[in-house]
Amino acid sequence: MNFERYTVEPGKPLSLGAIPTVSGVNFALFSRHATAVTLIIFETAEPDSPFQEIPLDPRRNKTGDIWHCHIPDLGAGACYLYRADGPYLPEKGQRFNVHKTLLDPYAKALSSLDNWDLASCLAYDPKDNSLDLSYSYLEDIKAQPRCIVVNDAFDWQGDIPLNYPLRFSVLYETHVRGLTRHPSSGVEKPGTFRGIIEKIPYFKDLGITGLEFLPIQEFNERELFAVNPRSGETLVNYWGYSTVAFFAPKGSYAADKSPGGQVREFKEMVRELHRAGIEVILDIVFNHTAEGNERGPTFSLRGLDNRIYYMLDENQRYYKNYSGCGNTLNCNHPVVRTFIMDCLRYWVTEMHVDGFRFDLGSILGRDQQGRLMENPPTLERIAEDPVLSNTKIIAEAWDAGGAYQVGWFPGGRWAEWNDRFRDDMRQFWRGDQKKTRDIATRLSGSSDLYLRDGRKPFHSINFITSHDGFTLYDLVSYNGKHNDENGEDNRDGGNSNYSANYGIEGPCTNPAISGVRIRQMKNFLASMMVSLGTPMILGGDEIARTQRGNNNAYCQDNEISWYDWSLLKKNAALHRFVKMIIAFRLRHPGFMRPEFYTGRDGNYNAIPDISWFDETGKTPDWGTMGPCLAFRMDGSKAEVLADQDDNDFFIMFNGGEKTVDFAVVSSPQGKSWARAADTSLRSPEDIVEPGSETILGKQQNYTLQGRSMVILISK
Repeated sequence: MNFERYTVEPGKPLSLGAIPTVSGVNFALFSRHATAVTLIIFETAEPDSPFQEIPLDPRRNKTGDIWHCHIPDLGAGACYLYRADGPYLPEKGQRFNVHKTLLDPYAKALSSLDNWDLASCLAYDPKDNSLDLSYSYLEDIKAQPRCIVVNDAFDWQGDIPLNYPLRFSVLYETHVRGLTRHPSSGVEKPGTFRGIIEKIPYFKDLGITGLEFLPIQEFNERELFAVNPRSGETLVNYWGYSTVAFFAPKGSYAADKSPGGQVREFKEMVRELHRAGIEVILDIVFNHTAEGNERGPTFSLRGLDNRIYYMLDENQRYYKNYSGCGNTLNCNHPVVRTFIMDCLRYWVTEMHVDGFRFDLGSILGRDQQGRLMENPPTLERIAEDPVLSNTKIIAEAWDAGGAYQVGWFPGGRWAEWNDRFRDDMRQFWRGDQKKTRDIATRLSGSSDLYLRDGRKPFHSINFITSHDGFTLYDLVSYNGKHNDENGEDNRDGGNSNYSANYGIEGPCTNPAISGVRIRQMKNFLASMMVSLGTPMILGGDEIARTQRGNNNAYCQDNEISWYDWSLLKKNAALHRFVKMIIAFRLRHPGFMRPEFYTGRDGNYNAIPDISWFDETGKTPDWGTMGPCLAFRMDGSKAEVLADQDDNDFFIMFNGGEKTVDFAVVSSPQGKSWARAADTSLRSPEDIVEPGSETILGKQQNYTLQGRSMVILISK
């Protein structure tokens, strides 16, 4: 049902999107190859609400490639869509479809996606790519979510992004819904941004400095058609790596269901996290969109200018697929580059986020033919952008097309997820042979990766586990993945997990095996906290969260993925250890030094900044090293580049099964070594409060249990 209510004025071409003005709303949309564009204004967000179609006059409502208009008497909360007409020539890369309603790529909020039927978004026959002319856009208009006009005004109460230096950060990767969705979470608004606010006291107590959220930009959870073979339930896109609207926070993550409420609630969450001293980092997916391959749905970019927004194959009917998800964004096309920059700037300036983790970031370094570039303009522009100069930028430095750029990611100041740290640490603590030299490199900041191009130790994001793979508990409890409930016959998920179950696959009541598992979890976390680099913890590892051996829980919006907070009481000793090892790291600038170790004496006290030893106290023979290693760190302020002296440290690692008598080097003159942590001991002796360390006196050896590590501090 149509209604005629609004008049149309020429409007302005900038800024793109739907921008409230003093007297109405200005709409601006890019499409270079469209021959006609229609703006659709809805009376409400309801599927059957009346609407008004507003054809845009190319002479009056177009500047260059920007279609625009101003609608007086319209305001925030209004809903709208577009239609774009033009050539439908798939073999030439053009896929305009006048029957399709389209989302504004710059939309800041969408109405509910709960009933979005992606099949109804497909207005052509996928078998031969010909238009289905019997398809009515009136059918599509009922199924399509609507864009919502958003007023950016918000009472930030003086908030600005925190912008901590990366080297002082301890990150916590988590999922907005999964964190509080379980009935045990104890929050009033589970699974929402407000639920995150309710958990702030927990984060402050844990001591982390920043939350790294899995994608919160709008996506369609119901885009999958697979079924859990055990329960018969339809699986969902839980992780959210399938973006529908890059500027829009996910509506289902908000308790506030009013039009645009998700934007206000997201801002409230950021403001309150900042008030508690906790940064917000967003996992953002610029490598592909949810429109998929040539058989996928059309709901935005494909229908506006397919040939510009996506990398197309030589036969332009098909898409290059470096993402593994059907399509690849054409990130180094100037128009797409501007879109990416506008998006990042919006999240920083209007939403106050502190940083981004770029999923499959290597794709942003491919040219329009898909070739990796030496100096990619998009990556360089992100790194050099003046608005983003203090914003954390973290790359997943690989993609599904074979690019692997860890240590070689171009663009200047980028940090990287360091999967070499993950794999080397896993293999060492599992007891693999000839990994001791590798972990020495990882402990000292991965200079083999980052020193070459002038980057610093903190550019290495050190992690043992992440959303993609086993949780920490599962890493020490399963020899293999158990992904049967994903409906893919256990073919999905990585096979090189470097995990071990220590005798029994999965949960067990054997106290000896449980003891080894707990010790190994502490070893992993403590190793990460004494390494140069920026540590990242997978949320829930501090309470031994399990996914029952599923190492690819992307489709499991259920108790497989949700945090069971009853584990906090059950695993209180592990939680205490994690909290205290984080605090230990943040107390000592030696573990956050901004430069790589040199192995030389920088303050003339005859002690190098770092010295390496084998278990006998001798300089290691790296070619024949067994599973034992120790290092001494000089805490002098000249060495750690801090304002004041830190303690000296002697840290011992035993990755083997057998107990070893470790030779302890001499303590600094006038001081003694004291035990701060020993992962083989039971809580609370495994790590102690500062000032409660056990003095070793003149002890020259330390009995180090198998699969354990010890931290000695000078007192």
